[in-house]
Amino acid sequence: MDIKQISENFAVSGQIRPEDVASIAAMGFNAIICNRPDGEAADQPTAVEIEQAASEQGLSFRYLPVISGKVADYDVTEFARNLHDLEGPVLAFCRTGNRSMTLWSMVESRRGVAVDALIQHARESGFDMSGLARQLAGEQLGNGSGARTWDVLIIGGGAGGIAVASSLLARDGELDIAIVDPAEVHYYQPGWTLVGAGVFDKGHTVKTMASLIPDGVEWIKDAVMAFEPEKNRVVLENCRRLSYRRLVVAPGIKLDWHAVDGLAETLGHNGVTSNYRFDLAPYTWELVQNLHGGRALFTQPPMPIKCAGAPQKALYLSCDHWLRERRLDKVEVEFYNAGGVLFGVKDYVPALMQYVERYNAQLNFNHRLVRIDGPARMAWFAATDEQGETAEICREFDMIHVTPPQCAPDFIADSPLADEAGWVDVDQNTLRHQRFDNIWSLGDAMNAPNAKTAAAARMQAPVVANNLLQDAGIVSGVAHYNGYGSCPLTVERGKIVLAEFGYGGKLLPSFPRWLINGQRPSHLAWLLKEKILPPVYWKAMLKGREWMARPEKTLPTA
Repeated sequence: MDIKQISENFAVSGQIRPEDVASIAAMGFNAIICNRPDGEAADQPTAVEIEQAASEQGLSFRYLPVISGKVADYDVTEFARNLHDLEGPVLAFCRTGNRSMTLWSMVESRRGVAVDALIQHARESGFDMSGLARQLAGEQLGNGSGARTWDVLIIGGGAGGIAVASSLLARDGELDIAIVDPAEVHYYQPGWTLVGAGVFDKGHTVKTMASLIPDGVEWIKDAVMAFEPEKNRVVLENCRRLSYRRLVVAPGIKLDWHAVDGLAETLGHNGVTSNYRFDLAPYTWELVQNLHGGRALFTQPPMPIKCAGAPQKALYLSCDHWLRERRLDKVEVEFYNAGGVLFGVKDYVPALMQYVERYNAQLNFNHRLVRIDGPARMAWFAATDEQGETAEICREFDMIHVTPPQCAPDFIADSPLADEAGWVDVDQNTLRHQRFDNIWSLGDAMNAPNAKTAAAARMQAPVVANNLLQDAGIVSGVAHYNGYGSCPLTVERGKIVLAEFGYGGKLLPSFPRWLINGQRPSHLAWLLKEKILPPVYWKAMLKGREWMARPEKTLPTA
């Protein structure tokens, strides 16, 4: 928590957490304004959680979410009204503090404060607001002429972004590359399922971003708010423009906690948990250990989501613990899937069904979680029958593991890069943008019809690196992505059904059947997941070592 005092009664900071609020109150603040929309990052507490902590400390709280690049007159007016109505001192926060600082600067500009003075004051407080100068003066922003132009600009420092930067450097170490990402830390999200089962400690799934950015790559610690592909530029939250020759877009996916009414208010309490958030996965394990009887619900929302097997992984590992502890016969286990099948690739369903039957889990297809009341321990589902008729049903629970609905990040969905559904529009084979020839995308935010997994990003990174450099005339041959994704389905502690498949559900096993038969539970696959894949992620994928990930290429004909 890095609080910067801007005026006598106003300060800004980056993301705060519920446990920070007591310290904020002790510093003398009387009110908090949240300018960050929920769901921008997987480790982000909801505004409701901050509000609850503020209420406990006697602080006022206002939620004024501002989407990057969408600061409107209404936002500035509301921010000014809140500053006027709230008893100070007031602390405003967002992801990095930039949006809150921008709002304050615009309010002060309306009051007649000179733009130069605002820019200087922001700089002294640690913020570069120079990109706002023309906007604060009521003019159009300049064209950024004379600014540095990057060979490759990468949006996102997650698995895809860092992997493609390393793959690029492995092919051409002279490239001028920058990664744009405001996050301080980087997560190994595939490990969170095992955190929720008591196998991993959550600390083993996180490293600092600074330790992972490849040598020779500049880290621009800021957030993108808009794209200007016709001008080969992106715009940061502080309105600074970055120019590029080629762009790679890999910002990940948005977890839409508010898509389920009441969910944000009860996450982490009242038996409501999710392995899709870093800080909640340990709560899953706590609930599983403490449940000695009752009803446990597990949910899966409409596709697409990242790691489509994760919702049922939580079910299997929880049931396995209850079975080992001889409690399973006292627990009613129910799985509510918004889709119509247990798993999208039918070849793996028989093995999974054996475990559904072993755990006596009730499957409910075409049931979408729509509402939850944590204190009452009640969940409501929209259930659609074979005739397409929908009715709402209610179920009580003692614990519920919720997989949140997911969508493209707002700054992607609202950009020229997006298709009609909001995802980055790429050719599914080359991962090149359909309309802008110098843009590529990989990972969860693009629209290729593959499983959204870290294993998929591992295969995509070399494809993007090769094809970008082929376009630049540095390498020969166009690489093709076959839709590969892997989902290690943890059906019990010590065994995994290793699902590996590509476009159209085609099976794409990495190992011979005598070693690992992906259609059967395997202890060797468990060892792969527990012992081998984490170091492969940290020490190979993120370092440009493309073990078992070299792309196939179409070479030019003579």
